[in-house]
Formats: sequence, structure tokens, C-alpha cells
Amino acid sequence: MAGTISLSLSQQLDDEGKPLAGGKLYFYRAGTVSTPQNAFYDANLTLPLPNPFLLDAAGRIPQFFLADGSIKVVLIDRHGNTPINADNVLVIGPSGGGGGGGSVDPTTVLQTGWLQPIYGTGVVSGFVRANGRTIGSATSGATERANADTQALFLFLYEQDTNLSVSGGRGASAAADYAANKTIALPDFRGRVIAGLDDMGNSAAGRLTATYFGTSATVLGAAGGEESQTIQTANLPPYTPAGTNAGHFLKSAGVVITANATAGSVIDGVQPGTGSLTTVDFSGTAQGGTSTPFDKTQPTMLATIYIKL
Repeated sequence: MAGTISLSLSQQLDDEGKPLAGGKLYFYRAGTVSTPQNAFYDANLTLPLPNPFLLDAAGRIPQFFLADGSIKVVLIDRHGNTPINADNVLVIGPSGGGGGGGSVDPTTVLQTGWLQPIYGTGVVSGFVRANGRTIGSATSGATERANADTQALFLFLYEQDTNLSVSGGRGASAAADYAANKTIALPDFRGRVIAGLDDMGNSAAGRLTATYFGTSATVLGAAGGEESQTIQTANLPPYTPAGTNAGHFLKSAGVVITANATAGSVIDGVQPGTGSLTTVDFSGTAQGGTSTPFDKTQPTMLATIYIKL
């Protein structure tokens, strides 16, 4: 469901009553400083407006629609002044359907950056696949999606995860890099399951640690773990053989002398303690396995992970 706010279809004027030509209208999530939120040309929320939207020569704002809930809007004129900076503006709606229904929970509407598993593999309108490829503007050469509707997600990812690579390196700001037609890498969930950060605003739980996870488990986007493992000697349980070796024999040039021979006795012409005894090599059949890695994969069923534009 969708609605709108009073700025839709309005004309904005400066302090002298002149049209606010070249003004920029930004849409942000309510309660945030600068987290973008999409506005759309259509009530089905499929055709996003540019964010920011550039007012025309008459200072007009077109009709637009928003997901039900609240929104933050900021209007900046061409001189950098801010005639409008309003947070928690209630979206008037829903725009479709009959009256008499209950209110719509805004948390049921997917927002930019939210992940969605979908039982399919192809391109889905309003989403891109979280496959490690890139997004950017229509002329950016991005490999997953190169289109103006990627702007909100570009800005979101740029601010949320500084480890995501940006073509040519990060510049002055997310908006400047998007305008420069740079690309940003998407999170790469190929062949990976999703786990919660070990802290998530609390102290670290210690359920995932760098010792076994392989990297810090309190960093957004960190990836660790292995599909298989090979047993090392250090992984074997400690064991010390013990026992009694009775009736041990020593062999020298065909002469056998028992370890239990009476002192001073002569066996086969050789007195114990005299003569030269040689070391006898021992060989046997190899025992145990072949160090083949063993499977550590949890029971898993596959789908495609998408991320909302």
C-alpha cells in the first residue's frame, strides 16, 4: 500500500516569491540523518523518482507516492539554503483500496537495503541479486544493474559498509561518487548462509569468534567458515601407550638372546653383555585413513538472496 504527502503536485517559491528553480528534494527514512528512502511516480511503487529530485524551472514537484508510514523530507535551494527540513511526516494513504480498513503497518513494506530470499534465479523488478557484482548509474558500466533506480541502494550500501569496493576508490561522498558514474560492489551471499552479527548493539555473545569463524564476527558483511575440514595431528585426542613387554628378544647375526637370560649364562656360544648387537629395522602395514577432508555443511536448501533497490 502507498500514499503521499502534501508536497506532491506543489510549487515551491523562494523568500521573494520566485519559483524555486533548481531546488533539490531529498527523501530520507524517518528518524535518520541521511538514510535514503525511495519515492515513486506510481502508486504500485515500481517507478522510483531520482533521489534527490530536481525541481523544474517553475519550482514544481510532480505527483509522487511513498510507502505507508512516515518519511523525512529535505528541500535545498540552489544556494544551499534549506527551506524545508521535516522529519516524521505522516504519509497520507493508503492510496489504493476501499475505505473502512485498518491501518497498514509500515514495517511490512520492504525498504532500500532489505534482504529478501526468493525461490527463483532471475531478475526481479525492484531488486538486485546479492551476488558480489556491481550497481551504478545508467552509464556506470555496472555488472548487475546500471540504471538510475540504483541510486538509493548505492547511497545506502556506501554508508553502511565501507568495505564494499567502489570503482576508482571512494571520493568525497556517496552522492558525488554516484554522480561520477562509479560502481559499488553488492554484498556477496553466493553459497553462504546468513548469521547475526555477534554483538548487534549488545556486547559480543562469543558464539562466533575469530578463532573458529576466521575473522571478526562483529563487522557487517564479514564472511567466514569453511565447507570442509581436514583433521590435523593437533586435533587428535592425547593418548600415551602403556604396558609390559614380556619375553623381548634381541637378534644379532642369527644369534637370539633373551632379555630374561640368567646373568653369566651362555646362549648359542654368546655370553650376555658381550658381542656386537645390531639394530634391526621394523616395517609394517600403514594404518589409518588418507587425510580426506570431511563435510561440515549444515542441512541447507538453496534460493536466491535479493536486496531491495
